[in-house]
Amino acid sequence: MPDAASTQIVFLLFPGITQLDFTAPAQALSRMPGAKLAAAAASLDPIATDSGFSLVATHDFDTCPLADIVCVPGGHGVVDALGDAATIAFLKRQAASAQWVTSVCTGAFLLGRAGLLAGKRATTHWAYTHLLPLVGAEPAPGRVVEDGRVVTSGGVTSGLDFALTLIARLKGDAVAQAIQLAIEYDPAPPFAGGHPDRAPAAVTEGLKARVYDAAAARMAAALGG
Repeated sequence: MPDAASTQIVFLLFPGITQLDFTAPAQALSRMPGAKLAAAAASLDPIATDSGFSLVATHDFDTCPLADIVCVPGGHGVVDALGDAATIAFLKRQAASAQWVTSVCTGAFLLGRAGLLAGKRATTHWAYTHLLPLVGAEPAPGRVVEDGRVVTSGGVTSGLDFALTLIARLKGDAVAQAIQLAIEYDPAPPFAGGHPDRAPAAVTEGLKARVYDAAAARMAAALGG
């Protein structure tokens, strides 16, 4: 794709979204040559995030332009969004003509509810990967998993990896590397424990007991599993 080509990127917003699932890839993708970003929600009312502040969409479902890239962030609000017919209908409509269909974290389950992960290799937040077969997907390892035009990414911070991966596919490695440098994405976390494969077992089990066992059960119930 030539650098001058316009690429319409549409993010789906909903109450209870994890803001970094949206804002991290949006920051990287917005710097891609020719990128045009839109954030679509059921209305233009402020949308409560999980961080104590709200976001405002640029478009509602009826006025949003058709996407070349559609991206679905995650968050605990996915459970409610799974049952919202207008949200799922919008996603199906956008995906029908999109070049790329993508998700961050538990946004994968909204892709699945829309029928977009059937038979696809996919990933999501580590606490929910065992539920991917409920939407017809095959769980696959990795922070970013590509299967044809479908690109899914793991939890929260994986959204930056996804965005840079997709930029490289569209515009070449040099463009993606320049954007990575521009945003100084040079992670050097204080602990080597961002995934259960590396985190101390007591930390993982404690977090699951406090948050994710119940959260995964709610997701399973919403998916009918």
